[in-house]
Amino acid sequence: MRVLVTGGGGFLGQAIVRRLIARGDSVRSLQRSAAPTLEAWGVDCVRGDLTDLAQVQAASEGCDLVFHVAAKAGVWGKFDEYYRANVVGTDNVLAACRSQGIPKLVYTSSPSVVFTGHDEQGIDESVPYPKTYLTHYPQTKAIAEQRVLAANGAALSTVALRPHLIWGPGDNHLVPRLIQRAQSGRLRRVGNGENLVDATYIDNAADAHLLAADRLGFASVVAGKAYFISNGEPIPLWTLVDRLLACAGVPPVSRSISASTALLAGGILEFVYRLTGRRDEPPMTRFVARQLSTSHWYRLDAARRDLGYDPKISIDEGLKRLTDSLRQS
Repeated sequence: MRVLVTGGGGFLGQAIVRRLIARGDSVRSLQRSAAPTLEAWGVDCVRGDLTDLAQVQAASEGCDLVFHVAAKAGVWGKFDEYYRANVVGTDNVLAACRSQGIPKLVYTSSPSVVFTGHDEQGIDESVPYPKTYLTHYPQTKAIAEQRVLAANGAALSTVALRPHLIWGPGDNHLVPRLIQRAQSGRLRRVGNGENLVDATYIDNAADAHLLAADRLGFASVVAGKAYFISNGEPIPLWTLVDRLLACAGVPPVSRSISASTALLAGGILEFVYRLTGRRDEPPMTRFVARQLSTSHWYRLDAARRDLGYDPKISIDEGLKRLTDSLRQS
């Protein structure tokens, strides 16, 4: 197959590309910056911006399948920036699929599209989108997800995956950020430490995307649906954080603040940062306070049944691989 991966140079994008190449697919990647690793793999790399429809159409020409992985993530910034990257960019991918006659689109979404700021314990895909959001990323991802699923039809089959907290070797966001904050003494345990979360090892996340693509088609059981993806191993959040830090030889988190204090601090900092026009991310926000102090883990029944998804790499095995990777680097 001829496959386009948007954001192919990113953490998840590279994992998907690697699997596509291994099984003999011809891969093209669309990303904003250079991707020397992908070029070394023989990937057709196209530099462009998702908000430019002409560039997206050119990148998707001749393809049979699109993995739309690229997005603007984060917890701070202007709504317009998130909207253009996540909504307009997705609209352009959908338009390109239609104009190029591409029959299948796999969209990388996020469990945060249904996050209300409260505990999510064993929820499934029947949970509705909230009426309000604490930050722009989940709001714009939810708008984009709904447009992707609404676009499903005879000419274009679509599916959305919601992988939660992707981590593993090669991670350039979650694990490095935890390590940096811990080493600088700025990492605090939020809440009582009993909140359960489920994360997703990178290989499992990539496998889920290929499974979805292989089962996707007109009137297939997965078409037009969204699926939670994780390791299926709920664990206390701060136990997981400490184990991730241990992979880099960093001591466990020793200091803590209450959930209510973190929430109050986040609200005050957001107000001050907006008032002063600061563009850098506050050290705490309401969204982060809620994420760090609540449970969020999901039922995988639908993904197991419809996608044939079975996470092969456990948390324990993933931590071993992460430790080896960090030692080598």
